[in-house]
Amino acid sequence: MARRAGGDGTYVPEGIADEFTQGEPTSGESTSGEQKPNRPNAPALGLVGTLRWMWRQLTSMRVALMLLMLLAVAAVPGSVLPQRNQDAAGVIEYLADHPTAGEWLDKAGFFDVYSSVWFSAIYILLFVSLVGCILPRSMAHYRALRDRPPRVPSRFNRFPAKASGTTTASPEEAADAVAARLRGKISWLPTFRVDRGEEASRGAARPASATVSAERGYLRETGNLVFHLALVGLLVSVATGQLLHYRGQAIVTEGRGFANAVVDYDTFEKGAWFRPESLVPFSMTLDRFVSEFASDTVAFAQARDFTAHVTVTEPSGEQRPEIVKVNHPLVVDGAKIYLQGNGFAPDITVRDAEGEVAFAGRVTFIPQDTMYTSRGVVKVPDVAPGLDQIGLVGYFLPTAEVEPDGSARSAFPQPVDPLLVLEVYTGDLGLDEGAPQNVYELDTASLTPAVDENGERVKVLARPGETVDLPDGLGTLTLGDELPRYVALDLRHDPSLGFVLVFSLLALGGLTVSLFTPRRRVWARAYAAQDGATVVEVAGLARGDDAGLQAEVDRALAAVPGVAEIGSGAAREQAQQPRVETGSEKD
Repeated sequence: MARRAGGDGTYVPEGIADEFTQGEPTSGESTSGEQKPNRPNAPALGLVGTLRWMWRQLTSMRVALMLLMLLAVAAVPGSVLPQRNQDAAGVIEYLADHPTAGEWLDKAGFFDVYSSVWFSAIYILLFVSLVGCILPRSMAHYRALRDRPPRVPSRFNRFPAKASGTTTASPEEAADAVAARLRGKISWLPTFRVDRGEEASRGAARPASATVSAERGYLRETGNLVFHLALVGLLVSVATGQLLHYRGQAIVTEGRGFANAVVDYDTFEKGAWFRPESLVPFSMTLDRFVSEFASDTVAFAQARDFTAHVTVTEPSGEQRPEIVKVNHPLVVDGAKIYLQGNGFAPDITVRDAEGEVAFAGRVTFIPQDTMYTSRGVVKVPDVAPGLDQIGLVGYFLPTAEVEPDGSARSAFPQPVDPLLVLEVYTGDLGLDEGAPQNVYELDTASLTPAVDENGERVKVLARPGETVDLPDGLGTLTLGDELPRYVALDLRHDPSLGFVLVFSLLALGGLTVSLFTPRRRVWARAYAAQDGATVVEVAGLARGDDAGLQAEVDRALAAVPGVAEIGSGAAREQAQQPRVETGSEKD
């Protein structure tokens, strides 16, 4: 490091103005009576300097990667904890089960992660960091593309890859041959950017020379910029998709349908910028559902195919038949409709103790295993005044096998011998309190089960077309002759999916180009030696380790017509080392 002496003989760093070298004085004084400086005074950053330093830190690649990792970590609670826009009932249940922790998590926004302030702050900071990193690098890369390749160094012996040779061709012909080789065979897509030049004579040291300066690897930085631009595009696309997307789930039974309206979906989630009037008012009817299962002993009861035959009615009134299969969604007006599940929805009619119809309709039973042992709940609140409300919970067995101990199970998914098995409860179902309930669950904590004389819970068994009595004179239950099927449909619309795919492919392509494009510089010099031959020297330099650099230099030299190579690489370096003779060789 350069240094100079101050007036008192103390060390003063080179380049530091005198006014910044007068630090706080020490307790002692010099022999001349002047106080010696304790340490140099660094100039204060000030507000503008501090802001500039913060901006440089924010727009550095290190901080961008840290923010990207932080964004991934911040998204974890959104996958672990229930979210209000997706599972409001789950949030209520979590708050009830964890009153203390749930309250703090709710205040911190952990049940609305993707719309919380802290998640949005990380998202925006990452966006700003990437943009602030890309803009100056793009301008620097643009200037590099317009600049000429670096000039030819005066000496080649300090480069890691070099080669030299002699030829009978003139220096200009040799330099032109090297330049043509570096440019490549495709004129509009050169391998190297080449600058062909001339050097004046340096007296006895070196005569006038024809030079070549070439550089390649600009695509490396281009790929890097494309990768980061694609990341910005991904951030914008994902944010736009979260703001504009909508998703609805509906359970539809055979012969019935639904309309594409928010109120017609069983569950519906949407982005902040979604407007209900943007939904295209089409409707869909499930005509029939066909399922196929293997009956052979090798793959018994394995699913073969599920097909939902539907009729779509456009807003214009035009109808068309369509088919929905697993992994083959139906596309209607930009939204995809997926077949998510299926099962049985038998017709059940319940009459109360006075013989009045208290419940009538199709009840959805959710399959619990591959044999379609399906669980369902029937809630009967509309009984006659003075009577207890009735709750029924149990299973529908498509192919029932009743064991001697009274237990039953399904032996095949198709309705070969269907049986309905229900337990009966009475009491207040809590439906009049206004609190949301899961239609597929029955809270039996405050209900009284129906039991027999031995205290065992009574089970009601019904087959299609049968009417059975409920215990304790509660009324009757009738199972319909038909066994309608239902399908669970999932409608999704996200306008950003196409952009996400495009930007993902661009990011992958840019990263590939950035990783596998070598950055190389090659120089060549050709001049006439005293014996009349033309000496050609070639050298190369790479950014980082490059195993192919020496081969590139050798190919450039070999392109010279009639060249006689002196040497290249390690062999030439060994040949140029001074030779030490041994005693035996002298003799």
